[in-house]
Amino acid sequence: MTFTELREKHPMFKFMEIFPDFQRTETGCVLHLKYLFSISGIDGLFTPTWEIPCKTELSQKPGFKRLNSPLDDDPAFWRLIFSLGMAELVSYWKIACPPTVQLPDILIDKEQEDWWKRLYFGGLGEFFYRNGIKTDFDSFMQFDYNDPPYYENYPEKPAQRTDLSGYLIPVGGGKDSIVTLNLLKDRLGDAYAYQINHRDSSEKAALLAGIPKERILEVKRTLDPNMLRLNKEGYLNGHTPFSAIVAFSAALTAYINGLKTVVLSNESSASESTVSEAEVNHQYSKSYQFERDFYEYEQKYLRCGVQYFSLLRPLTEFQIARYFASLPTAYHEIFRSCNAGAKQDKWCGHCAKCLFVAVILSPFLPYAEIVRLLGSDLFNLPEMEPVLQELCGALPNKPFECVGSRKEVNISLCLAIRRAEQNGEALPQLLAAYRNSPLYAQYAEEALTFGQEWDPQHNLPDDLAELVRKACVEAYR
Repeated sequence: MTFTELREKHPMFKFMEIFPDFQRTETGCVLHLKYLFSISGIDGLFTPTWEIPCKTELSQKPGFKRLNSPLDDDPAFWRLIFSLGMAELVSYWKIACPPTVQLPDILIDKEQEDWWKRLYFGGLGEFFYRNGIKTDFDSFMQFDYNDPPYYENYPEKPAQRTDLSGYLIPVGGGKDSIVTLNLLKDRLGDAYAYQINHRDSSEKAALLAGIPKERILEVKRTLDPNMLRLNKEGYLNGHTPFSAIVAFSAALTAYINGLKTVVLSNESSASESTVSEAEVNHQYSKSYQFERDFYEYEQKYLRCGVQYFSLLRPLTEFQIARYFASLPTAYHEIFRSCNAGAKQDKWCGHCAKCLFVAVILSPFLPYAEIVRLLGSDLFNLPEMEPVLQELCGALPNKPFECVGSRKEVNISLCLAIRRAEQNGEALPQLLAAYRNSPLYAQYAEEALTFGQEWDPQHNLPDDLAELVRKACVEAYR
């Protein structure tokens, strides 16, 4: 079925209800969330769920309406769980792309509607592109409301929690969050690590950095199986802005745990478009535009007091890889970034992400060590040649993966070749082919001075900006 056919057959998406519940545990409590979504013309409901641990004990108070929790009368808490539902719904909306989205008993203003549409439209850029969907910002979605809202002055009511302090650090198990943990190693005394669904590499990275297990907040997110069934039946599927879900769920987790600052690990390279002739960015919700937009959304609509920024935003992937390579080898052994091998927490050894990791580390680690870590001799696999051409810009589009900019891929390849030649080593097949390409001639000289970049578009406090600059830029002059 085409985009147009699906919209005609399924004209309405409903965000029906939120079901929150706190349950006591031995170590605190768990916030259980269930969202109810529906699509007209499709039998059954979509009921994604979340379980968010709350390690800090919430004192009991009498007289609360629903949850028997001090957060029950806290408007910031309800704004956070509603906003997480808004971030979640787009994964289900994309099944049939209904033209109208009906919201529950919460009224949002036109500016807030446009904020969400901007996130959806930008975050679904890859989905639209790869499914051949032609649409525009004004027409792809409109909001509607079922009953008169009963949350009056929704954004204006102040948060009740004013005691926030400490860091919440999302740890995905890749090199970027490991670099963030190490840059903040002297400030982790009251920090918590955060992960969505368990990954051994994430837990190992946090533990190795010095965050004890009791301060690792493992959130559980489940997808509704009805969505997976419909995908198999021919309904639409594709990439959604997952990092926006990370942002809103991390802010909610921070708030209920009394934490002040969510520290991400997104770099400046994430802002580059994946498609060369259009603004289609696989990493849209990791971009600076989204980080800036999220800051403004928190200030105007969440008003919870949780800060959100990326510690690595001023840096390139090249600079992050350089710093990561200098860390103790124990970190090299445990990091994982491969999406294809994510369920097994391993490197698949033949995807674009694995190849990018090999490329970005190749100026700083011996190639034999990279082969050992990734379990694959990627630079000698002929089938990876077109993937390398996509990464370096010889072909117009980058792979639809979280990879660095075309420029820093070329810089890394040039430096890897220089390293091998200086050591008298034979070049692997892909590097030998690149050595004879026009791109090598274009970037070889610039590569010798690359690595002092500093993107001024960031939201770091001055003390953290100085820390990052000294450790990741000035230390390599």
